Amino acid sequence: MTYTRRDFTRLALTTIPAARLIDAPLFAAMQGKPNSKVAGVQIGMNVPYNFGGRNMEAGQLLKNVVDLGVSGLELRSQPVETYMGAPAALIDANAKDTTAAADLNKWRQSAPMDKAQAFRKMYNDAGVSIDIVKFDGIFAYPDPVVDYAFTLAKALGARAISTEIAGDGPQRLGTFADKHKMMVGYHGHEATGPEDWEKLFAYSKFNGANLDIGHFVAGNHGSPVPFLQQHHDRITHIHVKDRKANKGANVPFGEGETPIAEVLKLIRDNKWNIEAVIEFEYPIPAGSDRMTELKKSVEFCRKALA
Repeated sequence: MTYTRRDFTRLALTTIPAARLIDAPLFAAMQGKPNSKVAGVQIGMNVPYNFGGRNMEAGQLLKNVVDLGVSGLELRSQPVETYMGAPAALIDANAKDTTAAADLNKWRQSAPMDKAQAFRKMYNDAGVSIDIVKFDGIFAYPDPVVDYAFTLAKALGARAISTEIAGDGPQRLGTFADKHKMMVGYHGHEATGPEDWEKLFAYSKFNGANLDIGHFVAGNHGSPVPFLQQHHDRITHIHVKDRKANKGANVPFGEGETPIAEVLKLIRDNKWNIEAVIEFEYPIPAGSDRMTELKKSVEFCRKALA
């Protein structure tokens, strides 16, 4: 007898006690939920950045993620705060607009966390976890708003926040990370080398690295493997992209010099809790589209881990 996915779902729902004996990812697949955890490694997605911007309506964002079969996210704060009721003009204002920034920070100090929890439930019910929350410009936040950022991330179920490396910002932010006992993954670019992360590691035990393996290679820092091996307990997540050395271009996965498969297998084999977050930056080839290329990127990672 041949069973369809609908048959499996109906069978699972009518035998709930037995469902506890079924592998969780398999059970999720039976219900039509996405599952991008492969061989113990969570393949994630940097959103809504990968869809072309900083902000996106929460429902459409979720649909895109589910359509890609992705179950873990690094999510920017803008879609969440929009869903929570922050004025769109403040969310979308230029970073240099100090008046808008002040007004947004005022809103944040009385933001409705029940709405954040509702956002989390909507995503979790669809089989998608919000693992990391990215905050733009967090080093300029006043103290109460930095506290708000950590509180919001916790309300969303995240295990870490992320932001860019900027000057002495990690020293101050590290004190809040210690207070909230939540990791911060600092994202580096081509110029960021091991010594930059090692400096901020010394500020706080909750200061970590968001290691972009494409930038690492393009910045001529060699293979990212030794850094991963030495500091795996401080790496919140990696950004997966393919680039060529010597500030080379972003290219489709498998066409550059970034050891994507080697890095993914290293995380898999060592069972490190490091999420592999795809960051989409290569030009969309003629005749294709963004969703098609994102699906190819996810599949590349799946095959590397199989």
